[in-house]
Amino acid sequence: MQLQDILYSQGFGTRRVCAGLVQQGHVALYEAESVEPVVHTDASEDVEEDGLRMRVQGVDWPYQEKAYILLNKPAGTECSQKPSAYPSIYTLLPSPLRQRPSKSNVQGIQAVGRLDQDTTGMLVLTDDGPFIHRLNSPKRHVPKVYDVTAKHEVTDDQIKRLLAGVLLNDENENVRAAACEQTGLHTFKLTLTEGKYHQVKRMVAAVGNRVEGLHRSRIGTLGLPGDLEPGKWRWLTIGELSQLTATS
Repeated sequence: MQLQDILYSQGFGTRRVCAGLVQQGHVALYEAESVEPVVHTDASEDVEEDGLRMRVQGVDWPYQEKAYILLNKPAGTECSQKPSAYPSIYTLLPSPLRQRPSKSNVQGIQAVGRLDQDTTGMLVLTDDGPFIHRLNSPKRHVPKVYDVTAKHEVTDDQIKRLLAGVLLNDENENVRAAACEQTGLHTFKLTLTEGKYHQVKRMVAAVGNRVEGLHRSRIGTLGLPGDLEPGKWRWLTIGELSQLTATS
């Protein structure tokens, strides 16, 4: 693939902008056994994508045919490209991830399932449409684990009702937790395999309590790493991606 096309595929701008970056000496490639990347100035140069690492305008960047990102969502952010009241989670990401070209109407990577503005924790973002569908599909029953802090003391009866199923206002059938484990007087872990609007909050309200704090700690078998601070992101490793793929 031509170097300018590689940059375009990674979200560094239009093909003309990407060609300019190369021609102006802003693109360097890591080559075999080289400690420092080597500047390349031929935008039409054919480059092998597999294993390619670049430095673009001073920032190291691995080539990724598809982007798979793990983000620890902080409170007070919206999972929307056009937020209404709070900052967007997408402002936490570098511009190339937000500008990756897509065949769909929406450009850049997208969150695999949204979290409310006051909910924190694990978000996976990608530009892989089929992957998003697999993780979100209710038919695949991908478990998502939430750490819930309740306003009132959690009772055994509330846990049992969440497991047995509760009827939400706009639903025809009971919605039940796949698992529910009390962890403190006001805290419990809740596992869901579907994603309805405000589902955790509505389920907890249906058993006579109220959510005061909500944190997603796991998707499938993959947990949120303890060293990933709120507001920070990183690429998913091959092993982590395999875990999510196996789950879905």
